[in-house]
Amino acid sequence: MASNLFQMPEKEDNETIAMAFRDRLIKKAGFKYVLDPLPMKNSKGAVVYYLFFASHNETGNKITKYIFQKYSKKMR
Repeated sequence: MASNLFQMPEKEDNETIAMAFRDRLIKKAGFKYVLDPLPMKNSKGAVVYYLFFASHNETGNKITKYIFQKYSKKMR
């Protein structure tokens, strides 16, 4: 995390925080399958929240990956 002139931490953007949370799901929580978070947007295109998937189940991972990819293409 970067700091400013007064050695105070700067605010991170939401995507950076979401990816850090994803890393914690893998490293600290020990989930075997963790997809990249899916940004959920409102009607104006602003990200409202991120949808995460974490599991130890390979089949669930494949199904969710397909759904995330389908939704991502739809939102472009």
